[in-house]
Amino acid sequence: MSLFFIALLPPQHIQGYANQIKQHFADDYGSSHAQKSPPHITLQPPFEWQDDNLIVLESCLQGFVVSQKAVPITLSGFGAFVPRVIYIHVEKSPELLALQADLMAYVEINLGIVDKVSKTRPFTPHMTVAFRDLTRQNFKAAWPKYQQEKLHFEFTGAELTLLRHNNKRWHIQSQFALSGKEQ
Repeated sequence: MSLFFIALLPPQHIQGYANQIKQHFADDYGSSHAQKSPPHITLQPPFEWQDDNLIVLESCLQGFVVSQKAVPITLSGFGAFVPRVIYIHVEKSPELLALQADLMAYVEINLGIVDKVSKTRPFTPHMTVAFRDLTRQNFKAAWPKYQQEKLHFEFTGAELTLLRHNNKRWHIQSQFALSGKEQ
């Protein structure tokens, strides 16, 4: 069994920007856990899957993307899950919300993958830069600065990424191009 999750990854230049912020949190605030994955927007939270059945998972995701279009993504400023997490805010576009809901329904129906927590609260798209290893004290020190920080990026989310955990960090397992043009 391995842990997997499904996400949208931004283009390399935005990943570079987000990684610089993650490094700043590691250096100045002792929060390095966010560095264990590439910058991403989680669509399907982590789930366990049999390694020897990976072809079924990947084939199912390939089946999903053929009916899905690329989605416009806007990153704007920062947000927080008080008192421990700081993230780059992702605008809730109808296209992104639909993609996430469709994906979760598809993997539940076709693979039996269910995230119980996601069923009890609304999807809040975000790109984490400081994770739960950020102490409350360091959160209080960092949040006033980041709360005011300006940031704006736009890109097209054109492929789903399946990430796999290797007991240390998350790595890209495979990517699936969303077949249609931007909605």
